[in-house]
Amino acid sequence: AAIDSLGTGPFQIRVLFAAGLCFAALGSDTGGSIRFPAMANGIVGLKPTYGRVSRYGVLPLGETLDHVGPMTRSTADAAVVLAAIEGYDANDATSLTDQVTDFSDMTSGIRGLKIGYDRALSTNGMDAGLVDAIEQALKVLEGLGADIVDISLPADTVSVGDIWFPICSREAYNAHAHLFPEKASTYGAYFREFLEAGMTVTDADYEGIMSQRERYVEEFESVLSTVDAVVCPSGGVTFPAAEELQYGNGTTLSPLFDAVQMYFTIPADFAGTPTLTLPCGMADFGIPYSLQFMGPKLSEGLLCRIGQAYENATEWHTLHPSV
Repeated sequence: AAIDSLGTGPFQIRVLFAAGLCFAALGSDTGGSIRFPAMANGIVGLKPTYGRVSRYGVLPLGETLDHVGPMTRSTADAAVVLAAIEGYDANDATSLTDQVTDFSDMTSGIRGLKIGYDRALSTNGMDAGLVDAIEQALKVLEGLGADIVDISLPADTVSVGDIWFPICSREAYNAHAHLFPEKASTYGAYFREFLEAGMTVTDADYEGIMSQRERYVEEFESVLSTVDAVVCPSGGVTFPAAEELQYGNGTTLSPLFDAVQMYFTIPADFAGTPTLTLPCGMADFGIPYSLQFMGPKLSEGLLCRIGQAYENATEWHTLHPSV
């Protein structure tokens, strides 16, 4: 009702958060579900290191992939929320015992930091406006003293979805085994199909696919180790989706998954490494453009330092939709 009262245009779905009517929200990111909402709403999304924030009490989707993190209007707000929710929790077997994030140098600037950019991956087949927005962001970062260096993410990055799908569907099936398939008729068409697919993934299949994931993660983290952070799109460009697509089955929803380009989000979920998504521009038709900074495990403080510097030099995070 609140959304309806604010308008029925195709982009009004983002008014509640982007209009400033909410200080912060939490999301669970298994394949991109902190970064995609942040991208769509023109806000900040911080996906922490795996285990940094307890998942106790959160409905699981993928046991080895789920991350809990904040979505806010600014990087500083994301840091405040993360500081409040992170830390060891004995109720979560995957909870990290590492010390909490040090945000003390968030305002110290980024001069001398090395920020990697895979130009081929980030531009091939991408929306021209998004590419230009990220290129402009790189110029801002250079102007602040960062060094932009060319990198190449693993060659099979674009195919990580082929590994993610069986892992996540099998883990989702495990999480729902006490209800599914006994109560399959109570599930929506897409998720029911997803769980049915997970039922077909054998233990041997799962172990083999997890080995592929481990090999990819080793290559991905090797690239991360060469720079302070990596910049890339948070996904494709947001677009209005007809209601029948949003509540369809696997066939009707597949164009949506193709469009969001999950190969930009899955790597950090596979590796359990942190990312920070923030707005970097606006399309002529009112849709925000976003980028993400990716770093090695436990680098949330550094990513927020970069995000804070970028926000201090730009105004994209201050924009609100007309309501």
